[in-house]
Amino acid sequence: MPRVEIDLPLSLKTALEDEASRAGKDLGTHIRAILADHLKAEVHTVFQVSTSGALVAGVYDREVSVGTLLEHGDFGLGTFAGLDGEMVVLDGKAFQVRGSGAVHEAPAEAGSPFAVVTRFSADRVGETESVSSFDGLGAACDCFRASDNIFHAVRLDGRFRKVKARAVCPPKPGTPLAEAAKTQSEFTFEDVDGTLVGIWSPSYSAEFSVEGYHFHFLSDDRSQGGHVLEVEAGPLRIAVENLTDFHLILPETEHFLKANLDQDVAATLSTVERSHS
Repeated sequence: MPRVEIDLPLSLKTALEDEASRAGKDLGTHIRAILADHLKAEVHTVFQVSTSGALVAGVYDREVSVGTLLEHGDFGLGTFAGLDGEMVVLDGKAFQVRGSGAVHEAPAEAGSPFAVVTRFSADRVGETESVSSFDGLGAACDCFRASDNIFHAVRLDGRFRKVKARAVCPPKPGTPLAEAAKTQSEFTFEDVDGTLVGIWSPSYSAEFSVEGYHFHFLSDDRSQGGHVLEVEAGPLRIAVENLTDFHLILPETEHFLKANLDQDVAATLSTVERSHS
């Protein structure tokens, strides 16, 4: 991260150190928190709209606009109203990957039923080893994570030998996610430069988020993308942000309020997120 050096009176430095100690934080983390609060800036914050359980139950109504999402983050992923494709938020822009394979920048007024975004600011950067599978990708990323108990944003850039991706197609309203995924479109991209946009969620979040790694892909020319199923690549440049502030916005639509969310969300998502032909 960028560094700023300033001169402080000894009394102020001592006060900051004492307050940081009482809060159980290191001095840098404490100062960043003070600045973020004063400037009303979201730092290391996850902004999530709705829950993964709602998607599993077939709640795909518009909850927020893309414009609103981009007010809370410049990096992340999700889907669109009516389950109309995959969302990739990268460098402050939201892209829609439709079931047809077409990719375009989503307009601000487009709606989303579920998304997870953050203002990306890396805590750790480096380079991964080469990977030959989705599981291998996860293993390569693991050593860059700070903990199994917080969320992380993960960005990987480079040359991909092969990416297998999918995009959901709009189902009939109310169709459960497991059924909707059966008609997904799948794509294979080879020898392409691009970016993986990822969110890692801890196991305790499985009832409201997607446990583990969740990656969407976008090519550098913005013509190819989707939800990642398999990958061969590397080495890749990696940047990871520790996310310690979680904001969950729950829908107020009648569909959500009356939906049966008492389901085994984790098991269904594990199948849907990785399933492919």
